[in-house]
Amino acid sequence: MTTLDHPARDDAARGPVRIPFPVVDEVSRHCLQEEEPETVHIEVHLPGRLAPDRLRAAFTEALHRHPRILMREAPAHWYSRRYEWELTKEPEVEVVSFPPPGPHALRDARTRSLTQAPPLSLSPPIRLEVVAGAGPAELPEREGTVLFLTINHTALDGPACLRILATAAELYGGEDNAPTAPPVRATTPDLPLAGPETPSTWAPPARVAPGTPEPSPGNGLLVTELPVPRRPRSAPYTVNDQLMVTTALMLAHWNREHGARPRPFRITMPVDDRPRDTRMPIGNGTRLVDVAFLPEEVDQRRTPTAVLLRRTADRTRALKSLARPQLGHGASLLTAPVVPVSWRAALTRGLRRAAAPWTSTTLLSNIGRIPYSLDFGQEAGRAHAVWFSAPARMPRGLTVTTASTAGRLHLALRWSRALLGHGDGAHLRDLFEHYLHATEEDTP
Repeated sequence: MTTLDHPARDDAARGPVRIPFPVVDEVSRHCLQEEEPETVHIEVHLPGRLAPDRLRAAFTEALHRHPRILMREAPAHWYSRRYEWELTKEPEVEVVSFPPPGPHALRDARTRSLTQAPPLSLSPPIRLEVVAGAGPAELPEREGTVLFLTINHTALDGPACLRILATAAELYGGEDNAPTAPPVRATTPDLPLAGPETPSTWAPPARVAPGTPEPSPGNGLLVTELPVPRRPRSAPYTVNDQLMVTTALMLAHWNREHGARPRPFRITMPVDDRPRDTRMPIGNGTRLVDVAFLPEEVDQRRTPTAVLLRRTADRTRALKSLARPQLGHGASLLTAPVVPVSWRAALTRGLRRAAAPWTSTTLLSNIGRIPYSLDFGQEAGRAHAVWFSAPARMPRGLTVTTASTAGRLHLALRWSRALLGHGDGAHLRDLFEHYLHATEEDTP
């Protein structure tokens, strides 16, 4: 979303401010399903406790500091040409809640984050649950706190809501939560690397082979913590490239184990160019690009990992530099307000079903190093772990989301239960860890 924040102002003649849905929001709105809600889950671990009233006040003030988040879907007629967001002066729901502690409080909060999307009809479309002292089996720091931010992805994405949480942390604890500068990347000359051409985007990519599906609908989730992979300071590739290669090798191994026919892989990668300070536009602000791999490239017997890392770095660098609409030119045409939006909704859903075989294999969303300290002051402390997860609807059925805090990599695997079960998720986690080590090289 490229629309900048606007203050919510009521005008006696014009009524509340309305903003047409951008392309990403409209396409998502067309394709909503109750069985697999479009939620983004953010999980933040703090060492100490938070005062409920003080946190509610800080979070509410943070919403006012970023008024673009105070919005709801405006009522529409069948003949309306657009969906519209209607900005509100105040929250219409109690955003912050404190579920009772218990032996399964952490697990239950995660489940709600995957299964219960905040409604679009009430402002704002987010929810913050605060789980304190969940118990030694779930929360080793018995006096600690876990914050669960659940976001309706039709309206907002994870980085935008993390910006709001950083503002709330600063208001609550009085500590500086200004974003740190991004790391300086080593510059290396572009050297052509002999190898196969990038697979055509017209060919249907590989699908994640089915594992042991579960009878209940919705998404499953597994989170784990790993070391950030080592890389030489002069390496021409980034940690993001290592994660991309790791994901490709993990899925190639999984598909071989399950007898899938070798096909090219395509991994969708969100690219976010927004500033991380208070000028950050709030909404869905990433654009999506697809990184392709040939079957022989993800076979370590035929392509050394070091070669694959270099090829991947060339591809991701080229894709990031392209000026491209968020979902491509086709989506921009599909959402043009020429006919009623209800007609476009039916067309979009039909095209999505028809294009399912060409949907990318999976999505890897690397948030990268968390740019904010998320310091809530002396009593609550600074975040020492942050997990994100993205929706995992079919036909992809699996998403991989990573973030890093204090030198640790926080990995979330999220899957559609129509494709995989919890045991499958645990096996994929083990494969990811194995191939992540394979991308490491000793620093000279």
